[in-house]
Amino acid sequence: MNLSEHQKKYLRGLGHHLKPTIMIGDAGLSDAVMAEYESTLDHHELIKVRVRAGDRDTRDAIIEKLCSESSATLVQRIGNVALLFRQNLKKKPEKRIRVPSR
Repeated sequence: MNLSEHQKKYLRGLGHHLKPTIMIGDAGLSDAVMAEYESTLDHHELIKVRVRAGDRDTRDAIIEKLCSESSATLVQRIGNVALLFRQNLKKKPEKRIRVPSR
């Protein structure tokens, strides 16, 4: 999903108060972590992920893999924390995060 800057700004505002729900350590992405990540993203739609990797390149590769394998969109990354969004179309419309249309 391609988001405009206006939509990203809106999602950053929603995500500002969130705490990281998924934490990835030096062991990287295991099947159990990916399953928990998918489940959490389905339920919340907008989540923060903390990646504690050895260096910047490894951290960026992990975030890119999370986005590509789950069709999520990177809204923002500050340091070790990434804000990711994926709309869940299986949820009732009134329970979904409503992203502005601009």
